[in-house]
Parts: sequence; structure tokens; C-alpha cells
Amino acid sequence: MKAMTINKYGEEAVFEAKEVETPVLKSGEVLVKIAASSVNTVDTMIRKMGKDLPLSPDTPAILGMDFAGIVEAVADDVKAYTVGDEVYGCAGGLADLPGTLAEYIAADSKLIAHKPKNLSMKEAAAIPLVGITAYEGLERAGITSGQKVLVHGGSGGVGHIALQLAKHFGAEVYATGGGERQLALIEELGAKAINYKTETVEDYVQKHTNGAGFDIVYDSVGAKNLINSFNAAALNGHVATTVSMVELDLSVAHFKGLSLHVVFMLIPMLYNHKREDHGEILRNIANVVEAGALKPILDEQQFSLDEAGKAHARLESGRAMGKVVIEN
Repeated sequence: MKAMTINKYGEEAVFEAKEVETPVLKSGEVLVKIAASSVNTVDTMIRKMGKDLPLSPDTPAILGMDFAGIVEAVADDVKAYTVGDEVYGCAGGLADLPGTLAEYIAADSKLIAHKPKNLSMKEAAAIPLVGITAYEGLERAGITSGQKVLVHGGSGGVGHIALQLAKHFGAEVYATGGGERQLALIEELGAKAINYKTETVEDYVQKHTNGAGFDIVYDSVGAKNLINSFNAAALNGHVATTVSMVELDLSVAHFKGLSLHVVFMLIPMLYNHKREDHGEILRNIANVVEAGALKPILDEQQFSLDEAGKAHARLESGRAMGKVVIEN
């Protein structure tokens, strides 16, 4: 099969098209002919940082984690899928799991689900990593109907899914953005947009919560922005974040009695730990999508498998609006 491979990591790393062996199925796996895959920030980090990240595969490596496609074969012990099924998932591109920048992937059946029927392959491929991340953070924060939820980075990959899911769960949703296009997208998706460049945390907390703070803050920006999240959260509130590799003074979180939820959705793939949870979340997300309550936003630029390098560059440029997707 054809695959785009990385032979050397670093800033100058390039993708090369190569013919490699089609995966042979192991117990519990399905062989999927990939129709589309999407690019996530972690993919670009692996390409540039290589073994400085403990999750990076050995070279030559096939990167890419998200995919949508059609099942072409199933292992004898797999009962949930049959040949011809349309599926989606996040199942490779790190450690010893070959990635999705290829014609086929042998995916652990626990990590996938049937594709939402009302989405194209391209749209479905945009969801898994960010969808699971968004869902897990809201679930761990104990989201319930009627709460006030703030999403930092509401037009980003995780953020634009998180705000739609929060709305689906019955929350009153607010989200931050920094430009006209971002703010317009946030409003279009059903949340109240907050321009973090012109409004202080104190201002919008007072304006939207009468100073009480938000029940849940989903911080997809993270790092130093966590201080803003602590300041925006209500007493005994919850803060979920995807980026916590930072040294911070937790005094505000302490005196507010906050619960901090760090979401690192790659754990099931890295450690073969509760992989079935990802399949369940993807099934739940498919139900939300088919109910018309969630739609992934795709970047306007299109890329083929041979243009994997350009797709990575597009995401890194900061000019993409929505998920960057590669079609096979």
C-alpha cells in the first residue's frame, strides 16, 4: 500500500511517499481502507520534536491519528463490525501504532465506531481526537443541564466541538475568540462570543454571571491561560484543560475549591488502557451528530495524501479555520 513516511524528525522533516506492506490483522483488529484523515496539533509536534516526545513512533514512521473509512476485513474475534461498514476513529500515529497517512490501517476495534450517517468521510475524519477530548473533559467536569459553561478557544479544534456538546447537554454556553471570523463562528455554533482581546476576565464574569463565575470552564488553550480559567470559574467549580504542562501558582484554585481535570486522550492508545471508552464516546458523539446537534467545521483548503506536508504547514500557519483534512 501507499503511505507517507517520515524518515527523520525535526523542523526540516519531510513526508515521502513509499510502498509499504498492507497491515496484517491481529486479534481484535479491523482493516480499514482510509478515505480521509485529519491533522491535529499533536501530529505536528511529533513531526518536529520526534523522540523528545515519549509518544513518538520510531522512524521510518507513518503519522496521523484520525481517520474515516470502510472496513475491508475483520479479525475472527471481532463481532461488532463487518466488511463494508463505514467507521471512524483515532487509532494510530504514535508509539508502536502505525498511523493514518496511508491507504489502510489495522485499527483496534475498541478505538473505533460506526461513522455518523449524516456526515461525509471528510467530516467524520475531523472529529475523533478533538471530539473525544471535548466529550471527556465535559463528562469529567460533571456537566448538567442549566449550568453556565465557558469554553476558551471556542473556534479551535477541541473548542468548537466542546461548545456544541455543552449546548447539547443543556448548558448555557459562552466561548472566547480573538478575531471577527472566530467570534462569528462561535455565535453561529450557538454560543455567546466573548472577545478576550477587548474584555477582561473580570468584565465578562460580571457581565454574564453577575460576578459568580462559570460552573465549568473548558480551557483548550491552557498553559498560562489556566490562570484566566481559575479566575473565571465559580466557587467549587470545575476547570478542564488539554494543556497543563506549565508551572502555575494554584492559590486561586485552592481558595475557590476548584476541581482541575487534565484531559490527555492519548492514554488509551499509549497504554492499552480502557480503549473501549473511546469507542463508546465515539458512538455517543455519532448519536449527537445524527440528532443534528453537532457538526465539525472544516478548513476551506483541500489536501490529498501526497500533500500531507502542506496540510501540516496549513495547520501550523494559524490561518486555518476548522479542521485540516487530508483525503485519500
